[in-house]
Amino acid sequence: MRFSKIVEQLDIAEASSLESCPELNPDIVGVSSVQDSVPETISYIEGKKFAPYIEQTTNAALILPMDPSLQTQATERGLAWVSTPEPRLGFARAIALFYQPFCLAPGIHPTAIIHPTATIGANVAIGPYVVIHAGANIGDHVCIHPQVVVYPEAQVGASTTLHASCIIHERAQLGQHCVIHAGAVIGSEGFGVVPTAQGCEKMHQSGIVIREDLVEVGCNAAIDRPAVGETRIGRNSKLDNLVHVAHNCQLADNCILAAQVGLAGGVALESLVVLGGQVGVANNAKIGKGAQAGSKAGLHSNVPAGSVMMGTPASPYRTYLKSSAIYNRLPEMHRTLKQLQKQVADLEQQLVQLEQTPQ
Repeated sequence: MRFSKIVEQLDIAEASSLESCPELNPDIVGVSSVQDSVPETISYIEGKKFAPYIEQTTNAALILPMDPSLQTQATERGLAWVSTPEPRLGFARAIALFYQPFCLAPGIHPTAIIHPTATIGANVAIGPYVVIHAGANIGDHVCIHPQVVVYPEAQVGASTTLHASCIIHERAQLGQHCVIHAGAVIGSEGFGVVPTAQGCEKMHQSGIVIREDLVEVGCNAAIDRPAVGETRIGRNSKLDNLVHVAHNCQLADNCILAAQVGLAGGVALESLVVLGGQVGVANNAKIGKGAQAGSKAGLHSNVPAGSVMMGTPASPYRTYLKSSAIYNRLPEMHRTLKQLQKQVADLEQQLVQLEQTPQ
């Protein structure tokens, strides 16, 4: 693909080498990293700290930030370039021009088991050993990889991809253009247990899970249905591998949950929340719009919108930094405390001796 065509399709260019050097318009055959560059490919630079790579790279073209010095450096090396405030976003779009995830060709494999009452849309691909139960509804252009199980009355929206061995439980609703990765379970039973004097009694989970459009769920993640009502994952939210979303959780649009995040029952995330790896959120906590939590943070109560939280139990980022600095000094502080305690004990002993000395 010609570089000029790539610039046009990225649709985020604010400047490019084509303006001053229109003849510098190489053919691009793919993408690569700037650290391990490949000739005739395009890569990106996020900022000045990566400037040395411009002198070393064998890429034919680069996506640069809005930095005139980097632009000049690339031009002097004879590299085609395009500048944008968001180079990483530009690179993501460049990858999409050259790579599309594997999908089965439309058709139904002879080993698939599909109940007669299930509804299958147009141009659907159903792989080997797929099981689709009664009343399930599969939308147009859906791709279902091998050994997927779709339970009764589940709905799978158009152009959604279900990867191998994932499970969609009864009455779960998946929107359009969603991706469920291998081994994920959508709509499994929530952890409904009622303790009694005689032991635990099971509370059946009769609710449903709803995933809106463009949601992606990573490998071996689990999203539980509630006893009543719904667990909802908002539009364009992205859940990494091994994430657990418990019963009755409500995620708004564009939330990001990194690997091993665990949400207890009834948690509500407003839009644009970002949770780092292994973050845990306690029952019924409300996380405000745009809030962020660093890896392993423990969120035990509500978090205001726009907050950045760290630590367990979590605290605001600046407080966490101060606490961390104090924590690192604890051994020194302990030694000082022991010395002061010894000095006080010595003084007390001297006072006792003075009191006992005849006047």
